[in-house]
Amino acid sequence: MSTTQLPTDDGTADAAPPDDGKGRRARRKGSGRRRWIITAVVVVLAAAGAGVVVLDPFAKSSDDSSSEGTTRTGVAEVTKGTLAARTQTNGTLGYAGSYKVVNKSSGTLTKVPRVGEVIRQGKVLYRVDGKPVVFLQGAYVPAYRKLAWNMEGVDVQQLNSALLDMGYADKGDIDPDSDYYGWQTYYAVKELQDDLGLKVTGELELGQAVFLSAKEIRVTKVGAVSGSSAAPGSVVVEGSSTQRQVSVALRASQQADVKKGDKVTISLPSGQSTPGVVSSVGKVATKSGDGMTVEVLIKPSKPKDTGQLDQAPVQVSIVSGSVKDVLSVPVNALLAQAGGGYAVEVVDAAGERRLVKVETGLFDDSAGRVQVTGDGLSAGQNVVVPGS
Repeated sequence: MSTTQLPTDDGTADAAPPDDGKGRRARRKGSGRRRWIITAVVVVLAAAGAGVVVLDPFAKSSDDSSSEGTTRTGVAEVTKGTLAARTQTNGTLGYAGSYKVVNKSSGTLTKVPRVGEVIRQGKVLYRVDGKPVVFLQGAYVPAYRKLAWNMEGVDVQQLNSALLDMGYADKGDIDPDSDYYGWQTYYAVKELQDDLGLKVTGELELGQAVFLSAKEIRVTKVGAVSGSSAAPGSVVVEGSSTQRQVSVALRASQQADVKKGDKVTISLPSGQSTPGVVSSVGKVATKSGDGMTVEVLIKPSKPKDTGQLDQAPVQVSIVSGSVKDVLSVPVNALLAQAGGGYAVEVVDAAGERRLVKVETGLFDDSAGRVQVTGDGLSAGQNVVVPGS
């Protein structure tokens, strides 16, 4: 059998390498093996009729070039519109107000309300020896004496106001600001007693009514059970109003950033959001953890959207300032300058880049944008931002 020898660089046949005397062929120095591989590839492809461009398989590909030292960037648009400064914090969704019902009767509790029950003005809060204790609205003083004809006082005035609100008299009969227990008050009390199943006397005995500064309360705690003693001075029921409220323990350092009337976005446990308004900002700081906080109360603008959860954790975004019709860029487009201040790198349609010095204004942390002004800066331009 004849053996085909491949040509060498000088055109002569490449003979088999001599034996090294140990049964192994000595490896030829140089590039004989590389030439064999390249030539074999060319021969095979040529035999297949393919058009061949032979490249050096050992050359470094351009794709292998290192990208170290380069930074990926992108572009973002300069926009014109409204920005809002926001304070992000945690809050608790619940109900406004806190009320304690102090008992003034002696005897045995024969009926108490259940937690979560809503009791309106003119309705029975609980019963002592089977007799009802009625809830009346009054913001001035608690019940502390028997009320009867020809008496005067602030407690009489709030009784007159409550009787009018419940429809037991009208303004032609009783002046809501009157603190006098006249005949019209007497007759109105008799009607109330008749509706409640009390002995009709026209006099309001101490212990028959409890004055609270709300028109209705939601029971949050019951301090006694049916069958226990109704000790005078004991708290039988605790409650809140039925008005939804969010409370926030705001860092004391942020107090100046928030004021009554600021608009709020409340992020609910359901994942939905609903608007609200700051109703009060505390002025007394309380130690909380490692810092000091003040209480901020928020009234939801759409209470029904908040559901019925009590003491539920929520996220609150308080809008403490806003500006309209201003240019803004992403915050990460700002470039700190060596001499102070900031600039942005503008990219034109041709891809040319230039630095534009800017003055910053309001920061919208939730949107990640900042108000800017600068010579030659306009809406619709692109600025360089770090890429991913």
